[in-house]
Amino acid sequence: MDAAQGRAHACAMSTLPNCLLIVTAEVDAAVETEWNRWYDDVHLPDALACPGVLSGRRYVSVGQIAESERGQSRRVSTRLYTTVYELASPQAVETKEFAAMRGWGKFAPHIRSQTRVVQIR
Repeated sequence: MDAAQGRAHACAMSTLPNCLLIVTAEVDAAVETEWNRWYDDVHLPDALACPGVLSGRRYVSVGQIAESERGQSRRVSTRLYTTVYELASPQAVETKEFAAMRGWGKFAPHIRSQTRVVQIR
């Protein structure tokens, strides 16, 4: 990539949000339908109502998931849900409103998840 292409690439990338909250979840099949209903009707709207949470969208994996750990690769067949929230700043996850809605409630024993805040470096 030459310098002009690099500047064009950086300019295009600058339209992406500065701070994201990324949540991934694997859900036991026995509660998946009920969990999806709760997530869409309760959890996601509650999260979007929190101060500093600017937007959010939920995705589900399609096909196999490729995993790699220290040079060892494997493919797994599992449904992985990912929600990406745009945050005004990392402090958005520290508000009392966010703390009140955070967590999986009654679904917690049925979920394996990761939550991380990332920002432009």
